[in-house]
Amino acid sequence: MARYLKALSLSLVIAVFLGGVALVFLLILSGGRPVDFVQRAVLRLALSNRQAELDQPIGTDDTPIRFTIAPGDPPALIARRLVENGLIADPILFTNYLRLEGLDVELEAGIYFLRQTQSLRQIALALTDSRSSNITFTVLPGWRIEEVAAAIDRSRLFAFNGAQFLALVSAGAPVDPNFAELVGLPQGASLEGFLFPETYVLPPDISAEELRDTLLNAFISATVPQMRADAQAQGLTLRDVATLASIIQREAVHDREHSMIASVYRNRLAIGMMLQADPTVQYGLNGARGSWWPRITQADYQSVASPYNTYRVQGLPPGPIANPSLSALRAALYPAESAYYYFRARCDGSNLHNFSTTYEEHLASGC
Repeated sequence: MARYLKALSLSLVIAVFLGGVALVFLLILSGGRPVDFVQRAVLRLALSNRQAELDQPIGTDDTPIRFTIAPGDPPALIARRLVENGLIADPILFTNYLRLEGLDVELEAGIYFLRQTQSLRQIALALTDSRSSNITFTVLPGWRIEEVAAAIDRSRLFAFNGAQFLALVSAGAPVDPNFAELVGLPQGASLEGFLFPETYVLPPDISAEELRDTLLNAFISATVPQMRADAQAQGLTLRDVATLASIIQREAVHDREHSMIASVYRNRLAIGMMLQADPTVQYGLNGARGSWWPRITQADYQSVASPYNTYRVQGLPPGPIANPSLSALRAALYPAESAYYYFRARCDGSNLHNFSTTYEEHLASGC
């Protein structure tokens, strides 16, 4: 019996010693965090047969989806919202992966633009750094303000919608009095013509008001002081220039024709001839035919009752019909010198124009 107890005691001593060695080894191996080490080992084992799920995107739609992490949001809440947004399928797999890779403590509050085509791994890593998030937004030359609003809705990246933006730029919206004075904007007029066409890289938390101001400030920056002085010397406001430029923009497909088309309209204005510009008839229809720029007929020249219809109204229309580029603005202010009063599209499909001095020449150049 004494021999048995002695052997048992020795076994216990050895077991304690080995346990102590194992504990020391575990402490060293885990960096002093044995519980976390064991938990991660369990997670690694649990995820070992789910590697394909970690690398498989949930869908094929590459459209960016706006996703926000608020300060203090726990991983479980973030995972649940990723599922609700159609970005991942399994919230538990996501949180387990975060824990395994140590990303659960690196998630960063901010705004992100995620895609269904990103894998779970890629999404998890993306959510650790919001600094690269931005909105690339393009305003095309010749768009109406409504088309800018539609582009906001198509992007799905902004925290506001197109209708909210449109309310800030339409007729009757409050306008900075300094801007109104600078461009000659009448009280109550819309900001049509001043949403400067450009590709913008914007912060993800930009507001509708800030986007409006960004586009207006770009117009101010583009129309340098010399242009403003030259407009004033010609008896024009910047709004007059933008009005003529918007017609030029809609008439020309190629920028190189801007200055020549401008010369035609400036020549007509100089002798009191009607502008007779088709885009003003389209604008006057105001989307009534399912498009902002529908195909029109000769009958429309007189039947479209609108103050913008320059087949019925003398001189410039009441304001811009679109948002012109800098090329069109410069052409309106600095037109080519010519004796032309007419132009029409060539018959070769080039989208270029033939220019004529007389109406007879104009008719002869038809297809």
